[in-house]
Amino acid sequence: MLPTNHDALSAIPSGKERRVRPELRISLYGMIDVLLKHLTRSLCETVFEQHRDTERERKWTFFAVAQFWTAMIIRHPAAIQHGLDETRKGRSRDKLWPRVMAVAQAFFEKCQSLRPHLFQALYDAFTLSILPKAAPAYASWMKPLQKRFADVIIVDGSRLDAIVHRLKLLRNESSPVLPGCVSVFYDLFRGITRQVWFYPNAAEPELPRAQSALERLGKGTLLLGDRLYASIQYFHELARREIFGLFRLNGHLKIKRLAVMNRRAGSRTLLEEILVDVGCGVGQPKIQLRLIRYRNHGLQLDLLTNVMDSTQLSAEEAISLYGLRWSIERMFFDLKEVLNLHCLYASHPNLVAQQIYAAAIVHTAFRVAQADIAAKAKVLPEQLSPAKLFPKLAQAASDYCALQWSAIETRALNPGVKIKIPDFHRYSTMYTWLRTLLVQRRNSRRRAKKFVPDRKSWKSFAHVRGGKALLKSLSVH
Repeated sequence: MLPTNHDALSAIPSGKERRVRPELRISLYGMIDVLLKHLTRSLCETVFEQHRDTERERKWTFFAVAQFWTAMIIRHPAAIQHGLDETRKGRSRDKLWPRVMAVAQAFFEKCQSLRPHLFQALYDAFTLSILPKAAPAYASWMKPLQKRFADVIIVDGSRLDAIVHRLKLLRNESSPVLPGCVSVFYDLFRGITRQVWFYPNAAEPELPRAQSALERLGKGTLLLGDRLYASIQYFHELARREIFGLFRLNGHLKIKRLAVMNRRAGSRTLLEEILVDVGCGVGQPKIQLRLIRYRNHGLQLDLLTNVMDSTQLSAEEAISLYGLRWSIERMFFDLKEVLNLHCLYASHPNLVAQQIYAAAIVHTAFRVAQADIAAKAKVLPEQLSPAKLFPKLAQAASDYCALQWSAIETRALNPGVKIKIPDFHRYSTMYTWLRTLLVQRRNSRRRAKKFVPDRKSWKSFAHVRGGKALLKSLSVH
């Protein structure tokens, strides 16, 4: 089925939604179990021992730092200092915060010495641990593709928002300074990120970033991206690694038509598959690809793919699949707006990296919980709004931990007394109604995105005095 009326929020084709029971009661406490079962002390200790260089364990252990940052993402207090105050409150009022009796300066000294690759390794280990639980429940209407490809992964990059809290070397800079950029590989069917790469240089070119990460993709994976990735060099790299690609046509490519493989035309529609030679043969050898051209009442879409067999990926499936590329844009929105990643708590690249990877870990736990909730409610995960669900899951996680610690304290204050603890699942924040989580379809009128002049005048650390020395000292990858 060709895309005719996709909802920009849910991406569900019209008619594919499942019937909902608005007054169905939804339990919210499961997310914290997902997070605490997989982000464990033993996992952090293993990662630290395998990837440490000069870092040492003191009061702020690697596990405590990781736990602190996940608590910051879930609770998102106004400042780091507010989070540090929570770590010093006796036995801690809720289980999300680690108990560390140390001054704030010790935290900043510790975190500035923890290089980004340590937290990337922790994110990778957490993702690998949670992968068996992450059922391929998203984009279920494209399920036949799961049998033909090892995975369907969407790739894209994004720059971070400008720094607010300035380092000393930025005090004389009037232009907004971006603390870095990220490249993300997003699993379409599991609905989670599979790779997150942080770069403290915001001017790092996007295509080489994505190329260096291909070694982690399995053979037979289908990689989906926008026109930036439709390059000769990238297609050759995909072929070398036995990976498939589907990208929007880049207008700068030299295309030579060889043969029309299939063509269907109507009065105002066209769907055409063409065997083409791509490239001029200078620098990079030419490569034969399949060009899919789609025209429908003003909609124009040209796609390039190295999937030459139409039985493996039909033209209709390719067009519909490219419409789901928007899923990764929604993922960036969830990270920045819902999980508050647009507000960076610190300016030092190492602390920025820690916040990013913690946000990716929490986002993964949220998405697994979203799929579980949808399965129990017998609806599609895309019918639930992350902007509505994630804050409720965060509040439930926080309250659940606080209630657990209240029970522990009550038992400790009454030794030898048999105490009956209330059922925590009955508390109002532990559940909600399905109607409060549903995506609302937009009307056809969209608000135009305003142009912000500051977006053209940004700088990265590489552009400021002393910034290159700082980047060189990080040894990110």
